[in-house]
Amino acid sequence: MALEQDQRISEVLKREQSRLRDFIRRRVPDPRDAEDILQDVFYKLVEANRLLMPIEHVTGWLFRVARNRITDLFRKKKPENLSDPVARGEEGELLRLEDLLPSPDAGPDALYARSVLLDELELALDELPEEQREVFVAHELEGRSFKEMAAETGVGVNTLLSRKRYAVLYLRKRLRDIYEEFSNREEPE
Repeated sequence: MALEQDQRISEVLKREQSRLRDFIRRRVPDPRDAEDILQDVFYKLVEANRLLMPIEHVTGWLFRVARNRITDLFRKKKPENLSDPVARGEEGELLRLEDLLPSPDAGPDALYARSVLLDELELALDELPEEQREVFVAHELEGRSFKEMAAETGVGVNTLLSRKRYAVLYLRKRLRDIYEEFSNREEPE
């Protein structure tokens, strides 16, 4: 029985390894991180098999685990380069995260505010339902199109748009209080 299970896992690994590696590498810039995620996904498959967890659609399960690991990776990593565009301004200009945050050179208060805002953003992302977080991260941070996500996940574009809309509404509401706290602070005299 164990030999038969090992053979099935080996077949799945051979069949899906290349596609899964390509899927991960398109989303993760560092090849070492991509390889770590791939190994983690296959480890989870072996672990699920040993725990006799029923997996009906192995391929879909593997890609879902990979997406979750990629999301975890991006959540763990602090922004290293704040010069990449993250949004568009009212006039269509590209804005960088550093344009939206207080300048680190503006003194200790601004540096503190910047740190708190980044921490709050990370916490707010963690609070989102997984489906909303995945769509928000994929579209806003990874720059993926809704059409591309729909093709990969089988979820309709309108559903993905709706998930992102709910994520944005939640993030705006959640971060509004912290933003107002810092913007309404009185300057010391």
